[in-house]
Order: sequence, then C-alpha cells, then structure tokens
Amino acid sequence: MSRSTKIVATIGPASTDFNVLVKMIRAGVDVVRLNFSHGKAQDHIDRARLVREAAAECGREVAIMADMQGPKIRVGKFEQGKIELAKGDKFILDAKWGENGELGNQERVGLDYKALPQDVRPEDQLLLNDGLIVLVVEKVVGSEIYTVCKIGGELSNNKGINRLGGGLTAPALTAKDMEDIKTAMSFQADYLAISFPKSATDMEMARQLANIAGDAYGHKPMMIAKIERAEAIPLLQEILDASDGIMVARGDLAVEVGNAAVPALQKRMIRMARESNKLAITATQMMESMIFNAVPTRAEVSDVANAVLDGTDAVMTSAETASGRYPIETVEMMAAICVEAEQSEYNKLDADFLNATFTRIDQSIAYGALFTAHHLAVKAIVALTESGSTALWMSRHNIDTPIFALTPSVTTLRKVSLYRNVKAYNLLQEGGSAAVLKKAEELLVAQGVVKKGDLIVVTSGSPMGQVGGTNALKIVKVGEFS
Repeated sequence: MSRSTKIVATIGPASTDFNVLVKMIRAGVDVVRLNFSHGKAQDHIDRARLVREAAAECGREVAIMADMQGPKIRVGKFEQGKIELAKGDKFILDAKWGENGELGNQERVGLDYKALPQDVRPEDQLLLNDGLIVLVVEKVVGSEIYTVCKIGGELSNNKGINRLGGGLTAPALTAKDMEDIKTAMSFQADYLAISFPKSATDMEMARQLANIAGDAYGHKPMMIAKIERAEAIPLLQEILDASDGIMVARGDLAVEVGNAAVPALQKRMIRMARESNKLAITATQMMESMIFNAVPTRAEVSDVANAVLDGTDAVMTSAETASGRYPIETVEMMAAICVEAEQSEYNKLDADFLNATFTRIDQSIAYGALFTAHHLAVKAIVALTESGSTALWMSRHNIDTPIFALTPSVTTLRKVSLYRNVKAYNLLQEGGSAAVLKKAEELLVAQGVVKKGDLIVVTSGSPMGQVGGTNALKIVKVGEFS
C-alpha cells in the first residue's frame, strides 16, 4: 500500500555499506541525513556519492539532507574519561581549564563553550548529558561556575550542556558550520538543516551563505530550521517564514523546556508549519530501542504513529540507522507504522478552505485541484511542475487522493521526496500541452496508478517550463487526452 509520510534516515558506520544502503532505500528511505557533527568533509562527500549511486541502483531519486553541527556547548575531557557525580557534590565548570592541557577530574572540568560563565546566574539549572545530570549554579567567579549537583550520574567526555529555560548566547552558525555549508554545496545537498537557530536572522544568514556557496553549481538548497532552543518557540512563525521547513528536534528542546512540554509543542509546530505552507520533520528517539533490538517498543510505535496523525511530512531516524544493529529493519518497521496510521486519518479538507486566501494564481490552481479531487471520484492529482511549489501547496492538506509531481528537473525530483503524500516522476515537458498530457497519462498507467476510464485532475502552466507558471486546471478521463 502507498505511504504518504516520508522517512528520513541518518547514515553512519552501520549503513555506509552499498548493499545495506540499497536495501534501506528499497525499504522506504526517502531522504538520507548526513550528520556533520561526526566525520570530516571528505567523509560526507564520499557518503553523498554513495547515496546517489545507491539511489540510482534502486531507480529512484533520494534527497540528501546535510545537518550542521551548530555550537558545541559541551564539557571538556576527563583524566579517566568519566567521573561519577552524586547529589550534593560540589563541581566547577571552568572555561579556562584545559588551556594548558589540563584534563577534568572529580572537582572541575573545562568547557568548549567559553562564554558560559557570562550566560549563567546563581540558581540557574544546567542540564548535562541530555538532562540526565542537573547542576545548580551557586556562584560565578571569573571563568569558574561553582555548582552543586541536584541529580547525579556518570559524566563522561564532551557531554552537552543546556540551561533550563534556554538563554545561552552561542551563535547558531559557527566557523565550522560555514565551512561545512561549502562542503554540502559541493555535492549539492538538497536540504540544509541548521542547528539551534534562535531567530529568522539565523536562517536568513544560513540561506545567504548556502546560496553563495551553491552559485558555482547552480544550486540552491531548501532550508530546515531545527527547533531545539527555548528562545525559538516565541519566534516560531518568523523562523518558519525564513525557512522552507522545520525539524521538531525533541532532544535538546526537551532538555530546555522540559519533557512534559514537548508533545503539545510538537503538535503546535507541525500545525503551524502546514498552515504556513512549510515542511515538518519529527525527530529524536523515534525508534531508539532498535539500536539494539530487532523490534521497537509499543511506546515507540505509538510515537511514530502520533507524529503521522499530527500531520508531519517525515519521521526521522538517528542512531537507529547510523550505528544500530538493525538499520534495514528499522526502516521497514517505520514504514509499516506510517501506512497503518495513515489509514485512520480523518479527512476534513472542506474546513481547510473556509478562511483560505490566495495571493498567487498558481496557489489558487493548487487549491482548486484539491477541492475538485475531493468532490469527484478522482484517482490521482497530477501536477506538471518545474519547481514543485504546486505539489507542496497541495500536500499541506489531508486528502485521500495521491498527488503526483511530474517534472523535468532532477533537483525538484529530489526535493519533492520530502513532501507528504507526493510522489515524483521525471517527465520532459516538450512537444506542446497535448503531447505532455499524453505522456503523463502513459506514465501513470505504466506505474499502475490509473487505468482507462479513471478521472484525474491535472494542473499545468502555459507556457510550460516556467517556474511559478501554473495557471490551468483540467479534469481528464484517462484514455481521452486530446
């Protein structure tokens, strides 16, 4: 059965074997994520090439998402690799410790983020190692942050630091990110995910850097804002407006705002993204137990299903496919959960149009196609598109009718692979509208999507091949193109 929700899979040591990657793509991977927090530039270039080769082997176009590391707000290294903190223990975070090669010990440790002493105040709570350890700030003296342990545990090298409630001033784009953006553009990454943006300005700067770096290749990526800072929540709409989509990055976000707040925020963020005609990806620990186990927990199954019911465009794996034991099985299971959840979706398309306003002709055509398909026994909606925008607008609404983006652009084929309920095929738009419509019909019949006598809704532009030129809607009975 066809699946509407897309799957983003992170690749790493467990999935960079060509045969494994081919099996993952065949199992349902639509977008491959390259995590720039690990590895060198050449590693990512090599993996991008591998993804393109594996996708070609599968006869598909798969998008590549380059995920920037962002600021490293972490502790330094320890003499023994780790320490054990107990409740009530005194501990110092020292921004200058390590400048002469000192390693951390039971009393203090250095910091990668040197500005932390300026960002915190007494009574602030610092959450380390994804919130498993909680330190309360007692005082700040120069470069030293004196804390007392509220919740203890094992603290090892380079674990992350968050401040409860947010408020750290680290910039979203580091010098490393700026170089990594150039690397990502060298292999023409389709999506660029920016970590820890706090405002629209962060995303605008990242887009400008990406466009400059991509000019040499005639390439502009789509920009994804990873929502993982408390400060980003009040400014979510402006961040959405400056981005092409968001990632609900539940790990760091949960540490800053509290675990209990995340489910409602997830629903709100996905709803806002859809209302703003933007994409949404739900990420972090979706199938975490499958790093070691061949089957997920029931809670994980419910988590993935609920993200689908929330309307997310894609669900994402991290360590499950990057370093886990069962990367192929993880994708297979995730795909099966998505399909099952989609069967129970309630279609309320008419309500979406009650207060809709259209500012562009092509957007009006897209909405007209949805309305028409919803009220006729239509088997498919076909968007003859150059940029994919028409298909994107259509995909923001729940509809039982599958949407097919037919485009001559390989770049658009790849980008559309993240759009919910949209499947893309390559189709040259040559020979006039009648010839193109006939080719579109033949393609859908060959794919088993429609048969003679079925109704389809087709959107197109005149003249064809013009970005943003969709201006026509046609209801066609298959076999009667003229």
